[in-house]
Amino acid sequence: MLRLGYSSCPNDTFMFHALVHGLVPDAPQVEVVMEDIEALNRRALDPGADALPLSKLSVGAWVRVREAYTVLDAGAALGRGCGPLVVARDPAALSDLGGRRVAVPGLGTSAYALLRMFGPQHEPVPMRFDAIMPAVERGEVDAGLIIHESRFTYREHGLIQVADLGEVWEADTGLPLPLGVIAARSSLDADVRQRFERALCASVRHAWANPADSRPYVEAHAQEMERSVCERHIALYVNDFSASLGEEGKAAIETFAQRFAAL
Repeated sequence: MLRLGYSSCPNDTFMFHALVHGLVPDAPQVEVVMEDIEALNRRALDPGADALPLSKLSVGAWVRVREAYTVLDAGAALGRGCGPLVVARDPAALSDLGGRRVAVPGLGTSAYALLRMFGPQHEPVPMRFDAIMPAVERGEVDAGLIIHESRFTYREHGLIQVADLGEVWEADTGLPLPLGVIAARSSLDADVRQRFERALCASVRHAWANPADSRPYVEAHAQEMERSVCERHIALYVNDFSASLGEEGKAAIETFAQRFAAL
């Protein structure tokens, strides 16, 4: 049985529901390890950690372990209009954050890599993604880098958008933004990897064709997220690139890797 790591975020549970619940013919059996994305990143980045043969990884983490992990063609969080946001209590520009304390959802995340690419030098304050908006709201940090469903709810915390790093990336590269991928250990048997890849693509397509099937599973892990927010989250992060990266998706990931190497 293969151990498979992914997060409790609606896009992941939506995509994987059919695969892990026996709704995809010929899918390999998996043992699910459900953790926050930064915890999954740390597993891959730490040589002493219990490495998973299959795992969701931030692209910002994958580029640091690309010799050990192969990106799969299915399961990516990659697209347009889906970038992380920088938010603050008061109006500001990205350039105003030089030397300021900025809450970030982990040093291995794609979001933090983007902030390093396009923002000024600052003091990062790592914390769980769901703790960032409250920390900004309380004034514990000067700004926050938010991901996942937070882009739909930050106004409810009285916060203001400083920058959309996805828009900055798209304007600079002309490419969709790669945020997360499903990766397999390079040591995993190629036939097993390809079988899983096909099953994941089928699972994504099943989810699109039968959205009601996955709803209880998605909502059970959505941390009391409202259904409308879950649906917007899924619609944004599960798209054609999730079924297959294609040439444009692969180009976006490689461009990200090149930009990361230059940091």
